Amino acid sequence: QVQLVESGGGLVQPGGSLRLSCAASEISFSIYAMSWNRQAPGKQRDLVAVVFSDGSTHYADFVKGRFTISRDKFENTVYLQMTSLKPEDTAVYYCNAGRNSEGYWGQGTQVTVST
Repeated sequence: QVQLVESGGGLVQPGGSLRLSCAASEISFSIYAMSWNRQAPGKQRDLVAVVFSDGSTHYADFVKGRFTISRDKFENTVYLQMTSLKPEDTAVYYCNAGRNSEGYWGQGTQVTVST
């Protein structure tokens, strides 16, 4: 059974850092693209970063230079290192595993950037 479990969210001050984790079960990183997405209240869910099956990455313009996506094939975990956090980064962050028309979502983890 496919399962994605996010963790690492929390409250952080502007300029701070957080690392999110997504533990994946029954997912092969050699086949699936793994991404982080976020949704703020009242807004659509947006792609933040993706690591493709070949290891290449893509970032949304609003996080380039601040966030880094990585994966650990042995731990079957995907990470999102977030630095220089801004209040506008506040959202629920979701992990996704995608392959062609097949996709799976985690339950999300809340990130709040505030003083």
